[in-house]
Amino acid sequence: MTASRTAAIATATSWFDAGTLQAELQRRVAFPTESQNAARADTLVAYLTDEIGPSVERLGFQWQLWPNPVAGAPPMLFAERREDASSPTVLIYGHGDVVAGHDAQWSDGRSPWELSASGGKWYGRGAADNKGQHTINLAALARVLEQRGRLGFNAKLLLEMGEEIGSPGLRMTCERRAERLSADVLIASDGPRLSSERATIFLGSRGAFNFDLDVVLREGAHHSGNWGGLLANPGTILANAIASMVDARGRILVDALRPPPIPDSVRHALADIEPGEPGGPAIDADWGEPALTPAERVFGWNALEVLAFRTGNPEHPVNAIPPRASAHLQLRFVAGCDWHTFIPAIRAHLDGRGFSMVKLRQASMEPMAATRLDPDNPWVHWASASIAATTGVPPAILPNLGGSLPNDCFADVLGLPTIWVPHSYPACSQHAPDEHMLARVAREGLQIMTGLFWDLGTSGIPARVHAQDR
Repeated sequence: MTASRTAAIATATSWFDAGTLQAELQRRVAFPTESQNAARADTLVAYLTDEIGPSVERLGFQWQLWPNPVAGAPPMLFAERREDASSPTVLIYGHGDVVAGHDAQWSDGRSPWELSASGGKWYGRGAADNKGQHTINLAALARVLEQRGRLGFNAKLLLEMGEEIGSPGLRMTCERRAERLSADVLIASDGPRLSSERATIFLGSRGAFNFDLDVVLREGAHHSGNWGGLLANPGTILANAIASMVDARGRILVDALRPPPIPDSVRHALADIEPGEPGGPAIDADWGEPALTPAERVFGWNALEVLAFRTGNPEHPVNAIPPRASAHLQLRFVAGCDWHTFIPAIRAHLDGRGFSMVKLRQASMEPMAATRLDPDNPWVHWASASIAATTGVPPAILPNLGGSLPNDCFADVLGLPTIWVPHSYPACSQHAPDEHMLARVAREGLQIMTGLFWDLGTSGIPARVHAQDR
């Protein structure tokens, strides 16, 4: 590390220790940007115009609101700082919307809209997802500017306000404004690290496809003593239909819902990865696809999950054969799978096994496509080396996150290599009461991002790798 790089990281550390990052995040958490709540529409806009816009303007960015191409969906903020046409360009992404606050469910009298510190944790809605993460990244840009007087690269920022409702309009925006969003690489932060102890890079995300199954056989329930053994039970039928798709150990039985073989580069990247977090649930060693490691099962393979199942009246069962049963399922899938094929494949599978009475429909939730940058991509090696230079330890490299993000907008539509550096951890209570960010992870995250952005402004940046070559 050069002295200037060292000084920039030292400045960032002092800035953090003075409480300045915490104060900035406190101001941003105070905006109740619940995108699932239509009454918060004005707050979503205010977060962009009153908070983020002025903040990036102070960093030399020019910004504007982009109306969402989807009617009724919230706008996005686009900001750009141009320094030199010959320098690399980074696209930075984040989202300022959050899930519902669930105000009454927070412990110890906390409010989701007031950042509160306790035991090394910063509690507040959005602290982990995603206000804390994009606050760290913007702060890192500022620290590089303070030390060097310039970034040494061109920077673009796209901040949306609808990620928690499926990112409506994001893909269409990327398609229509591809030239404005063109860059050499996406560097963004969302989701959790592999663990709180290990810096992490992930290169894409598993896709998510939700669907509903229903069995409706008749009107009304009928006494199980008088009619048991005479009337088909929709709960039994639906349970067996699901069992024909995924076995008692979680192995997917429908060939069309299974992924291609795990590439060697992905297996190699996952060789030293151990999922899990102290305090989290114990991993079931005999669950999922046999012969795969836990890391391969969650980062390299598909998972078919039953998220909800209902028949009769579970809260107050009665001695009656129910008239209907329903289930809500989800397929988390990796790159190499096309979600458009899932409904036809499931329908054919059910019909072929005598379950034609099971109704099937795609759920209202917009599917997210799966993406995965090759772990051997030069940008991955560059980012990994930068993080190791800052922390002294190579980061964990995940070919894709186990969860889902709108990364396809950047990887597929814009054709960018995508580098995600998360600043949260698995036990952050994301989407739940008592959501929080670990202060020590935030501190290290600021150091990492300051180093990354410093290195982006120096020589040794990979040449642009075009989409067809990845």
